[in-house]
Amino acid sequence: MKNIGIKISLYLNYFVFAILLNSVGIVILKSQKNYGVDEVQASILEAFKDMPIAIVSFFIASFLPRIGFKKAMLIGLGLVTLACISMYFGNSFDNAKILFATVGVSFALIKVSVYSLIGTVTETQKQHNALMSSIEGVFMIGIALAYFLFPAFNDESDPNSWLNVYWFLAALSLLSFAFLFFTKFEEPKTTSEQNFKDDFLQMFKLIAKTLTIVFVISVFLFVMIEQGILSWLPTFNTKVLHLPENISIMMASILAISLAVGRLIAGIVTQKINWIWVLTFCIIVAMLIVIFVLPKVVGLEVKSINSLADIPLIGFAFPLIGLFIAPIYPLLNSIVLSALPKNLQSSMTGLIVIFSALGGTLGSRITGWLFKNQSPEKAFYFTLIPMFLLLISFFILKKITAKDEI
Repeated sequence: MKNIGIKISLYLNYFVFAILLNSVGIVILKSQKNYGVDEVQASILEAFKDMPIAIVSFFIASFLPRIGFKKAMLIGLGLVTLACISMYFGNSFDNAKILFATVGVSFALIKVSVYSLIGTVTETQKQHNALMSSIEGVFMIGIALAYFLFPAFNDESDPNSWLNVYWFLAALSLLSFAFLFFTKFEEPKTTSEQNFKDDFLQMFKLIAKTLTIVFVISVFLFVMIEQGILSWLPTFNTKVLHLPENISIMMASILAISLAVGRLIAGIVTQKINWIWVLTFCIIVAMLIVIFVLPKVVGLEVKSINSLADIPLIGFAFPLIGLFIAPIYPLLNSIVLSALPKNLQSSMTGLIVIFSALGGTLGSRITGWLFKNQSPEKAFYFTLIPMFLLLISFFILKKITAKDEI
């Protein structure tokens, strides 16, 4: 019971940032319409979000325990509150860049703190797997909410109406700040004699391990797939299915909801079935959806669409890929983090965040380039390449962990 307040704070913080981070796909769509940028230019927002995550994580990940996880999360929440208000008054593509850069810096503080604290409030690998999957599931629920939240404030007759959502997001961030501020927090003990140089050496020693190399490549590949689809699905729905803007955004919520459900189910399934078989099944089904379902969605003849009910059933099929890619990320993270000593978990979390950010940036940029130069219809077929490589990495990772190289 003593960890209930901490767990609620972790859930709430992750929920807030889920909405902010993954609104990038919506802002990409709005930027093309409101600010006159093309697909490749709009895709730079992903880099403004992800590169600060990578850079900040690299410099502060292993050092963060001495700063204090609670203080770091409060700083992050305070920054995004100000950034949301700034976006409302700025209303430009440059302000959108500043918003996502601030969100990126703040999320680096939040994610390293949350992942590190999971290890302090759980005692077994099963508990770790369950909490990790449920937190990532809540993250996906936040993403799903974003796809309904933005349309709720959006009036297509008023191009600036959607900006009102940032007052709501600022208030939500402030609420999370207040809850965390008043939560009693016992920080994990740190080794006081370890200095900043030692922190970097600790991270680089982790990078040198074969297990870590295979693991971070797996994380990189997964996020490349996930963000490539998440960030561009609203644009795909608009340009390929020719759906109205608000319906395009709401349709993208199906992917987020399926990701949330998939991660919550994964926390239950992996207690009975070995993770390697769960992940192998999931990635193979995801590849089959791209090969067999996506062509039918692309070839769909859409007539008059005024609501979600007007869309043919096959139009809902491709976003269900989220059910099967959902378990991959939290399970990979949990497998490695739960096997490490607690004093190394912050450093490993830093590597997770860095390579997640790099994968997200590259995935979105490649997808944006494909949308512009190869047609939106063909863009998502690219995901088959990292999916196949990810499948191979699972078995390499299983072989290494079986030898207990951690």
